[in-house]
Formats: sequence, structure tokens, C-alpha cells
Amino acid sequence: MLNELVNYAGRQCPDAEPGFAPKDVRWAISLSSGGEFLGFLSLGDTTLRRNPGRTFSKAPDLSQGELIVGGETKSHFLVETLAVVAQFGKPEEVAKNQPKRKYFISLLKLASACMPPLSAAALLLEDERSMERLRVQLDEAKAKSTDKATICIDGEFPVESQVWHNWWRSFRSGLAPREASAERMLCFITGDAVEPVATHPKISGLPGANPSGATLIGFDKEAFGSYGLDQSANAAMSEGAAKAYQAGLNDLIRRHGNRLAGVLVVHWYRSTVAPEDDPLAWLEASLESTEADARIRARKLLTAIRDGARPDLAGNTYYALSLSGNGGRVMVRDWMEGGFEELAGNVDAWFSDFAIARPQGGGIAPPPPFFALLNALVRDPKDVPAPLAAKLFRSAVRGESIPFGAMAQALARARVDFIQGNPLKTGRMGLLRAYFVRKQGIGKGETEMPETIQPSLTEDLASLAYQCGRLMAVLAAVQHKALGDVGADVIQRYYAAASSTPALVFGRLVRTAQFHLGKVKQEAPGLAWWYEERIADVCTRIGKAMPATLTLEEQGMFALGYYQQLAALRAPKESKDNNAKEGEK
Repeated sequence: MLNELVNYAGRQCPDAEPGFAPKDVRWAISLSSGGEFLGFLSLGDTTLRRNPGRTFSKAPDLSQGELIVGGETKSHFLVETLAVVAQFGKPEEVAKNQPKRKYFISLLKLASACMPPLSAAALLLEDERSMERLRVQLDEAKAKSTDKATICIDGEFPVESQVWHNWWRSFRSGLAPREASAERMLCFITGDAVEPVATHPKISGLPGANPSGATLIGFDKEAFGSYGLDQSANAAMSEGAAKAYQAGLNDLIRRHGNRLAGVLVVHWYRSTVAPEDDPLAWLEASLESTEADARIRARKLLTAIRDGARPDLAGNTYYALSLSGNGGRVMVRDWMEGGFEELAGNVDAWFSDFAIARPQGGGIAPPPPFFALLNALVRDPKDVPAPLAAKLFRSAVRGESIPFGAMAQALARARVDFIQGNPLKTGRMGLLRAYFVRKQGIGKGETEMPETIQPSLTEDLASLAYQCGRLMAVLAAVQHKALGDVGADVIQRYYAAASSTPALVFGRLVRTAQFHLGKVKQEAPGLAWWYEERIADVCTRIGKAMPATLTLEEQGMFALGYYQQLAALRAPKESKDNNAKEGEK
């Protein structure tokens, strides 16, 4: 994993270097080379509600260890928060950041030896009248004290210049003089003999992590170490190698990160893949339109690869990483890699296995976006467990089984919808179907076997629980046709009991249905005959062995039988109308 992150950084982050990092800056203090205050600049796309500002790809950056070494309060160079640069914020915040501001100004003065205009910036920041004007303007612009700011001199940004780079490298090297190591160690990534860096740079942008970042590799507790090694010597790396994997991962999170519940997923390829050829684009796009249908895309890619039309994709490799933060630490929840063709096939199978009839019948429902599927498992999207999100993502990418816990949660939410009469969510029912399809060992989209539950009604499915669910839907339809809306109908009163102890309930329900059929016969004899045929057909499939109890998995089959039979009953019925007319003759 680390090796692939370093390889990615070599391709996408060629400027990665210790002491430098990309930074998003929201504001700039504008001045002339003579030190005249010209106001402030709002950077980035100001039309965005949450404008992150302008990204400077190679801004100076100090690690946490460098910021605290020697016991002196330090700040970053050229880019800092408004609380530090402009004394902007609440009085207590301003007072707390005074030492940092003093250090920030001292850095400008030191760097002016190689870049003279910076001395004018230092003098401006020490001019209280100019700073007061700046704070008034920032307050009117509703700036935040935590927003980052930089300097703009005569329309130019010093942070974009390379003039100060060598000075900065030299300055950093003097912050923490290194003692000669008694023994060099082999770098965990490159294999070269190096002096291992004591602490590694932090990863930014992870859900659940500290705003200042989190550590992927660190050994701050004695229990984490081994063989008497201190800190990161337990996974020895050079400073350059540590910076490379950090730059690569931060770039992936910034540019390709997709948040799924409490998990952030990043994926990339060994060789560049165009966005329109990316099988995992469905993580970001809604699949309501044909253009964004990932299943169609995956099948086209598979055909092209197998026909030899896309040799560039055939030999490619994908990488996928699932991460989350826990305070100051990065949690790696999953790591996957494999062939591009395998990935396209698994994505195709994912949508094939999740295919389910529309609640109103008349075709297959559009596949839900992945985040919508996760949200369908819980009452509140915030309640989706991060491990479950990571496991479902792995199921999609690797073609693995659906977690039992996901099936149980989908079933629980679907049962509530059935009983309360809520709009039915196809994501929940699709997940139930995918669970059983993959449990049966079919998977990979192979759903042609008659024993396999199909997206629509599967009348000959050899599952008593499924047939009991079908019977429940037919009996409910008969009641509704006979009595209309009656408040607490058969579903509200009996669904929970019927789906867990069918033998105790269905005898009474079938007997009651005879009275309902009698009422239907008075108005539509042919339709009553059609319903009798449906009830008889399902009862024949169940036979005399009505189950006494159903396990949780069997209750899932019951729910699918109920849903698919309900969808079939709601669909336009040309054949049903014809049967009704024949019965009236």
C-alpha cells in the first residue's frame, strides 16, 4: 500500500518535498513594495458557499515536531491563520496567538535577505493603524479567524516564488539539529540505508480526525514499539519517503476522496484512466440517468476488453483504500488491489445482483447511488457504522458476500415501511436480494437459474418463507379490494407475526380472506376468481408444511416474497384483465 502511494506521488505530486505542502488560502493581505496597505483579496471561487480558497501547490510547511522543538512557540511561514497574521478574532484568541504572530513577522524579516519585498510586509504587519483597517474589512467580509491568509505584494504572491526555497530549506535544517545515528536502518519503502525520521507528517481531510491532521504511522506509546526502538524507527523511513506517501495520500483525499458514512474511500489506477472509463465513478454520480449508469459503462468496458479493443485497460491495475480518522490517528479499514477487468466485472455483478422491481411494478428500479444505499439501512445517515460502509464497499469492488448485519438492518427498516405504509425504498429490497443471490454462490450477475430469486416475482422459487410472503401480499390485496382503506389493515395487524410465526397466523388469514372474496364476487366475479387462483397457486407451493417459525434470514425471504408479489399485483395487468373477463362469461 505504501509503495503504491509513493508511486502515485511520483506521478501526480512531483514537487513533494519535506518542508513544503499544498495549502488552501482564503485571503491575501495586499500591499505595495513600498509598504502601502492596499486592502485584502478574497481568493478562490467566491461564488461557492464554502469557498476553500486558492490552492498554492508548494507552500512552506513545518511538522508538528518542528513547531514545538526547542520550547519556542513557532508559526508557519508565508501562510498562517488570520488570528496569527492579522490579530483577527476574539480577544482571548488574539492574545493566545501573539507569540505565533511575533514569530511569523520574524520569519518575514529573516527571509527578506533573499527576498527584499518581504521586509515591507513585516513592517505593514507591525503597523497597528493598517491592521485595524484590515480587521474592519475582514469583519465586514465575514471572515473567520481560522481562515488561512498570505501576502500579496504588487499583485504577486511571494508564496508562489521559488526565490525563498533554498533559504527555507536551510532554515528548516537548523530547527532541529540531528544527532549522528549510531546505526542507519533500511528504509521500509525504498530499501535504502537511511537515518529514520523520528515522526511522520500528518494526513489531512479524514472524517473523525483532528482538524490539524492525523498520523498514519506513529509509535507514541511504549506498547506500540518493539526491540527497544524509539518512535518511528519501528517502521524506518527516510524523511523523503515519509513525505512522498503523505503527499500522495493527501492528494488522493483532496482530489478523489468520496465520503461514505464515516469512511473516506480513495481509488486510483496504475495507469491513468479517463473519467468516462472509470467503473467506480458511481461513487460520485447519481445513476438516475442513462449517461451515468455504471452498469452500462462496466458492461461496455468488459466487452471492449474481451474483444481486444481496449488493451490499455486489460493490463491495468486498480487500488482502493478505505480510511477514517480517530482523533490523531488514521484508521486503515481496507486495502484492495486487482485487475481492471476484474473490477469492471464485479461492478457489473453488483448492479445485476441489486436489481429489483419497482414498487409499483412495470420494470426494474434504477440502481441507487452507493451513499443512498447506506442511508437506506438506518434511520439517520449519521448512524451508519464506518466498518459496515467499508465492508459494503469491499463487497462491491471484490464481488464478495453482503454482510449479515447489512441484511438485518435492511430487513428491519423494510419491515417498518411495510407496517406503517411508508414509501418503499428499492435500495433496501435490492440489498436483501443481493444478500441471497451471493449467499447461494451465484453472484457475478448470473441470475438465470430458475432457483435463483429474480429482480421481479419468482413464482417457482423453492423457499417456503418466500411463498409465505407472496401469500401475505395476495391476502392483503384481497382485503383492500373488498373493504378499501380500513385503517389498521391485515399488514399493520399481522405482518410482524406472519413473518416470524406463519403457522400461527395464516390459517386465520386465509379463512378471513374467504369473506373478502365473497364481497369481491358481488362486484367483480372474474377478479374474485383471479384472486382465488393466485391464493390456490401459492398455497399449493407451500403445501401442508407451513413453517412454525422463521429465522432472520427466512424473514428476509418473506419480505422479498411480499415485496415482489406486491409489485406484481400493482403492475399493469393485461393478462389479469383478460382472465377476469373470461371468468365473467
